[in-house]
Amino acid sequence: MKNLLVTGGAGFIGSNFINHLLSKRDDLKIINIDSLTYAGNLENLKQSENHPNYSFVKADITDRESINNIFEQYNIDNVINFAAESHVDRSILGSEVFFNTNVMGTNVLLEAAKRFGVEKFLQVSTDEVYGSLGPEGKFSETTPVDPNSPYSSSKASADMMALSFQRTYGLPVVITRCSNNYGPFQFPEKLIPLMILNSLNDKKLPVYGDGLNIRDWIYVIDHNKAVEHVWEKGRIGEVYNIGANQEMTNIDIIKLILNYLDKSEDLIEFVKDRPGHDRRYAIDSTKIETELGWKPEYKFEEAIEKTIDWYLENKTWWERILSGEYQEYYKLQYKNV
Repeated sequence: MKNLLVTGGAGFIGSNFINHLLSKRDDLKIINIDSLTYAGNLENLKQSENHPNYSFVKADITDRESINNIFEQYNIDNVINFAAESHVDRSILGSEVFFNTNVMGTNVLLEAAKRFGVEKFLQVSTDEVYGSLGPEGKFSETTPVDPNSPYSSSKASADMMALSFQRTYGLPVVITRCSNNYGPFQFPEKLIPLMILNSLNDKKLPVYGDGLNIRDWIYVIDHNKAVEHVWEKGRIGEVYNIGANQEMTNIDIIKLILNYLDKSEDLIEFVKDRPGHDRRYAIDSTKIETELGWKPEYKFEEAIEKTIDWYLENKTWWERILSGEYQEYYKLQYKNV
């Protein structure tokens, strides 16, 4: 049985990943570490928290002593690093925490993985490290890294460091770079949940610039399955792009949400564009599809409705998020830890 360390497992993508794995597999133990910053929410893991193969440890990946103790105590032999500060807007307002967590934290994990001889270290990254595309073409794994925000530059730095550990020390590293995710449990600072919740509350929907920035959108469950494929089958030292080939402009997504919720487009409010706002992302997933046999299963039109419905059906979750009360869940659930 493998002992898999999942970092950032109380966040949006990490919690969905843990729930996905534990619902279908009994051949591994998952040790989830998360520092429970504003976007980390253990309520996301209610379906998994009592699973016999699941453990949670509140820890910061920048804390070298804690990380080494966790590797030793749980005999960690595999690592999937989801932990990251991930919101571009926040990185523009203040970059230090992004480089501390995303770069220095990754270094702490890599050093521990090297020291304890892990079987595989999967660094979960983003298509934003590639910068911005023109109206044509897609990012491939050979596209030069050219980040435009403090967030994306911190992720690019972590990627380069992870690959250097593979080349210098032989650490079994593999990297995934994914397009924009959406789905259940996404913190409402990101575009889709923000627009859903503002619409439900009849609040203005702030749209940067002209709203024509394009992203390649992928349902979080498709991303989870892709990460699982790369963790199990990905070649050491390689990068795998993950996308669903579903490009949408921000304004089209917002109008779709408004239409589904039967809300007026008068709620749309165009605001000043953010600095360094990349115009277009698009992912070429040929490599992961041909080498590893992964393909996205969900179409955007289907999955966005599933996502909106989830927020409609989980009002208590997002009300507690918006009020900040979700942090109380940890204190209640783990008061003796």
